Amino acid sequence: MILLVGGEKGGSCKTTTATNLAVVMAQRGVDVMLLDADPQCTASKWVARRNAAELPMIHCAQKTGEVYATANDLAKRYELVIVDAGGRDSKELRSAMVAADLLLMPIQASIADLETIEHMAEVIGMAKAMNSTLEVMAMIARAPTNPSITEVAEARELLADYPEIGLARSIVRDRKIYRDALLEGRGVVEMDNTKARAEIQLLANEIFGER
Repeated sequence: MILLVGGEKGGSCKTTTATNLAVVMAQRGVDVMLLDADPQCTASKWVARRNAAELPMIHCAQKTGEVYATANDLAKRYELVIVDAGGRDSKELRSAMVAADLLLMPIQASIADLETIEHMAEVIGMAKAMNSTLEVMAMIARAPTNPSITEVAEARELLADYPEIGLARSIVRDRKIYRDALLEGRGVVEMDNTKARAEIQLLANEIFGER
């Protein structure tokens, strides 16, 4: 399976989501390859910190520009390829969409993120013309932990206007532990925060099924 984690807006936890899902699935015995297609190389730096800390290995490759062939080649050798394409409309994002089985778009429940949905819907339409089996799922990320804030409900209402984009039931909230884990080369399932651990495990179950 090729899972693409990407979208047009930066700062929406795409690398955080990709790295945490990689750790969860590796813990479940899946042979995972993390393909870092972001020129900022944040995922690769996370892997380097992970290796320096002698944590369980996550395989990682780097490729920018046209990544279609690379993603497909890796998918022949690994059970799961997770592509981190960064936060912008790019050659990496568009070419990975043609190869992917699922595009997961983490978005914040903010107007700056939600305003990108219309353009992403157009890009998704073009990708599906070449990859008719591509599935698309938005996920609300960095959601406020305060239940009185209505941003999440507003985001769900807006996304209802785009039937080609599914919406994950899982929500990843704005918790410092995600930033700490990224700096330590870890996934939150390897750290002591039950709420964050449950969020990522539920997201993995929703995407891949329970194992």
